Amino acid sequence: MSAVDQIRRLAREVGFDDCRIAAAAEAAHAGEFREWIADGCHGEMAWMERTPERRCDPREVLAGCRSVVCLALNYYPGRTAGEGYRIARYAWNDDYHDIVEKMLKRMDEGMVALGGVQRYYVDTGPVLERDHATAAGLGWSGKSTVQIHPRLGTWTFLAELLTTLELPADPPFGDHCGKCVRCMDACPTQAITAPHRVDARRCVSYLTIEHKGSIPEEFREAIGDRLYGCDECLEVCPWNRFAQVSREARFHAREEVFALKPRDFLGLDDEAFRGLFAKSPIKRIKRARFLRNVCVVLGNTGAVEDLPALRGAAEDPDPLIAEHAAWALARVTARLGGS
Repeated sequence: MSAVDQIRRLAREVGFDDCRIAAAAEAAHAGEFREWIADGCHGEMAWMERTPERRCDPREVLAGCRSVVCLALNYYPGRTAGEGYRIARYAWNDDYHDIVEKMLKRMDEGMVALGGVQRYYVDTGPVLERDHATAAGLGWSGKSTVQIHPRLGTWTFLAELLTTLELPADPPFGDHCGKCVRCMDACPTQAITAPHRVDARRCVSYLTIEHKGSIPEEFREAIGDRLYGCDECLEVCPWNRFAQVSREARFHAREEVFALKPRDFLGLDDEAFRGLFAKSPIKRIKRARFLRNVCVVLGNTGAVEDLPALRGAAEDPDPLIAEHAAWALARVTARLGGS
């Protein structure tokens, strides 16, 4: 059995849904990435502008890197969860970083036995992963910049192992978006400013997760009922007709979270917040940002029964929560006719 066959078999055993190989080379969109950074489209994500030469070429990350093993994992947990709000599906349960990193560690151990030296990442290192995945034929980068897999649709986590092993590269699959612009039309804040270009400063996922301060009022109404992240450009992709529910139970909806209504979250103190979202990616943004998001959702969707919780939140000692709660109170009160 060849080294590639052994790696692919190991990937299946570990639990990945696809495994393909790209040659180690500068990322195809390295130039566009540098322009995107120069234009400030990354917002507050300062880590993206550090050491761009490493991010653009895996050979700068791992000495002697010859190949990139590209992996896809289906995380699709189903169609709906929760009442009165939406959370991006990748965050319905446990943090995928913890799950996938353990899988990558097993991959690394197997590849060490083949004589390779590896560095592995799952959305955590200086790697333009979609370019390498596309080069390997692991689908293609859609106009929303989300990777589209021909069999799994948009609901995949990408991971990669940079390796010193010389492995034969797989052919690319090609771009199959055609004239479709559903993702661009669906974006609630028009963050997809051109095909394959997203201005993070307008993106709901960025605003509700990465952005640390007050959410600009110009975007609050467009956020709608999106409490954490946004799946809009993923949901509308026609390639999702092939999507299947993930076999990994740790990606399925966490019942104790989705049993709550938006106003219930406003009663969480720091300890309760950490307990409810233990091992969840939502825990990373901490209570203040999460309750900020809750207030925006209630400002857009709240009713009379939500007013007591919002009044309490407006008195919260954290000014980020209090400001957004006051905004939400004014919005809900106006909808109720000022009563």
